[in-house]
Amino acid sequence: MSRVLLIEDHQTVRDGLQLALSRQGHTVDAVATGEQGLARLRTTTADVVVLDLMLPGMDGFEVCRRIRSTGDLPIIMLTARSDDMDVVAGLEAGADDYVVKPVQPRVLEARIRAVLRRTGGEPGPSGTEPAVERHGGLTIDRAALVVTKNGAPVGLAPTELRLLLELSGTPGRVLSRQQLLEAVWEHAYLGDSRLVDACVQRLRAKLEDDSAAPVYVQTVRGFGYRFGPL
Repeated sequence: MSRVLLIEDHQTVRDGLQLALSRQGHTVDAVATGEQGLARLRTTTADVVVLDLMLPGMDGFEVCRRIRSTGDLPIIMLTARSDDMDVVAGLEAGADDYVVKPVQPRVLEARIRAVLRRTGGEPGPSGTEPAVERHGGLTIDRAALVVTKNGAPVGLAPTELRLLLELSGTPGRVLSRQQLLEAVWEHAYLGDSRLVDACVQRLRAKLEDDSAAPVYVQTVRGFGYRFGPL
C-alpha cells in the first residue's frame, strides 16, 4: 500500500481526492498548505507527493524545489491550466508529472501508479544480472540503479533515472518524444512532450559539463533525443 501526501488548499478538492485515492488503496495524508506539507515530510514518510501549485503562503513551486533539494521523492503537481508557463515552471522546479484541474481521480490514480512504477526502477532480463555500463566518465549500474560521474554519485529523481536508462539502453539511437513519453511516463498524448523536454534539461544539468553542448543527452532537431555517441 502506497502513502500519498496530498497538499491542496481547497477543502472540497482535498476531501474529494483523499476519498477517491483512499478507495483505490492508497493511504492519503492531506494538508492545506505548503508549510504543513514540508513539516509532515519531516516526521512521516511518503511514497509520492501530489502538490497543488497555487497555495497560500509558500506556493507550490517553492515547495517543489525544497522537496527536490532534499531527495528524490516523486512529485505530481496539480495545475489549473495546461497551456501556460505554470506547467513548465513546475517541471523545471523538479516535478515528475502533472494533472490539470478539475482533477479526474482516475487520471490522477493512473499517474500515481505510473510514477511509483518508475520509482521501482528498471528490472534487468530474467535470470541475468545487468552489466555495469561505462560511457566516458559516466557509469550506470542498472542492477543497483546507481549513476556516477567521474567516480562521484549523481543524485537523480526517479523519472530522471528512468529517462537516462531508456536513452542509454540504445546508445546512438534517436528516440522521439512520443516514444519517450510512452516508455517513461506511460502517456500517449504528444501534447505532454514538455515533460520530456523539462526532464532532459534537469538531466543535462546533472550529467553534462556544459548543458549547452551536451555529450550524453543530445538533441536531434525535428526527431527527438539520443544518448551519445561519445
